[in-house]
Amino acid sequence: MKLKVASYNIHKGVGLDRQRDPDRILTVLREMDADVIALQEADLRFGQREAVIPRAMLDDHSPWMAVETGHYDRARTAASMGWHGNALLVRRGIEVVDASPVVLPTIEPRGALSATLRLGSELVHVVGMHLDLSGLRRRQQVRAVCRHVEALQDDAHVVMMGDLNEWSASRGALGAFPAAMRVLAPGRSFPARRPIAQLDRIVISSGLHVEAAGVHHSPLAAVGSDHLPVWAELELPLKNAKPTA
Repeated sequence: MKLKVASYNIHKGVGLDRQRDPDRILTVLREMDADVIALQEADLRFGQREAVIPRAMLDDHSPWMAVETGHYDRARTAASMGWHGNALLVRRGIEVVDASPVVLPTIEPRGALSATLRLGSELVHVVGMHLDLSGLRRRQQVRAVCRHVEALQDDAHVVMMGDLNEWSASRGALGAFPAAMRVLAPGRSFPARRPIAQLDRIVISSGLHVEAAGVHHSPLAAVGSDHLPVWAELELPLKNAKPTA
């Protein structure tokens, strides 16, 4: 079973030309054509914290639906798409079994969004996150996300992804992930104009096979945000398939 995942910090839809253009963001997402997409900075910061990509535009002009959690507070209103700016888009036809926000230890307004997806006989836990600028906080936040996944206590596959804000290639907050998790380095994704840092990462559970991974480069992606999106094509081993007679 194949699954393409992607992560994209869309910078509230404001590109390097200083124009807020949600249609441009949607076009970049269509270029990647991933099954599951983690977005960061997907809501406006002030007021009603409205979604950068209007719900009607997403519903009418895309193959994805936004994962709903039903949790609302000062950090998220009914006009928002996600949780503290984190949103998960899932291709229509993939079943969302459950979804919830993950509260992170933080000084800045940070958070993570978790969803359990069913693909055939397989369950996949997906977490989208945007971590702190502080190295200490980042490590604490990684541990909080991992505790959330461990508390689910099942045999599902796991994919975590987002803007980790970690400049180190292999240390820092990356060392807080359990040894059983594999931290992928799709490539340099920040800043978009001339990327030098691998801030955007995808982390997968053992057993998942990586067929390909990379940074999405296109003329629109180069100006659509201050980050470039990253992606990975995964093969899911069938853990729960029923034996044939």
